[in-house]
Amino acid sequence: MRILLVEDDKVLADALSRALVQSAHAVDTVGTGEEADRALALGIYDLAILDIGLPELSGLDVLRNLRARRSTVPVLMLTAFDTLEDRVRGLDLGADDYLAKPFDLPELEARVRALLRRGSNSTPFLEHGLLRFDTVGRRVFWDKRPIELSPRELAVLELLLLRRGRVVSKEQMVNHLYGWADEVGDNAIEVHVYRLRKKLEPLGCEIRTVRGMGYLLDHADDAA
Repeated sequence: MRILLVEDDKVLADALSRALVQSAHAVDTVGTGEEADRALALGIYDLAILDIGLPELSGLDVLRNLRARRSTVPVLMLTAFDTLEDRVRGLDLGADDYLAKPFDLPELEARVRALLRRGSNSTPFLEHGLLRFDTVGRRVFWDKRPIELSPRELAVLELLLLRRGRVVSKEQMVNHLYGWADEVGDNAIEVHVYRLRKKLEPLGCEIRTVRGMGYLLDHADDAA
């Protein structure tokens, strides 16, 4: 999933970004309200983590503009001021959840997982025949046996499962796997798909290449 992290504390932003990337998310980080407003106007994010206390525009102003554009992207608000008034204002403007600083990283990660599931209307598990993806624990099983996948391989598989039966283009994969600051090689997607295939195809799970279009995970009945 692609996340916009809006946090002006560079140390905190770096720590949160690294943790989210390790959980197989693509993360873009900005530090001002103006940058956040422009980024969210692109409509490419699955989730925004938005600090209230930002330079230029406040997080509440960014949230107000986001909802004025009728965007339904889930928003997790962060603030150093844990007051009832802040929480009520944020929720009234359309925030989906709220977390006061300082917070523990596992709690933020759990809230992110919950909002992403809610935003995609998905269950905690994505299934494809005997393949089972635990979106909460970020683990994959084949007939109850765990399969070891890298964060990038997890992200590729998650996208294919979310859109199973439909072709996923390389551009969609790049947007799903990488943030703005990431360097993406010409054959990066091919490498990730190749490595994922090596682990799944011996089990009978096929990722098809649709020439000139992208990749396809057939419906389980088709794959069988």
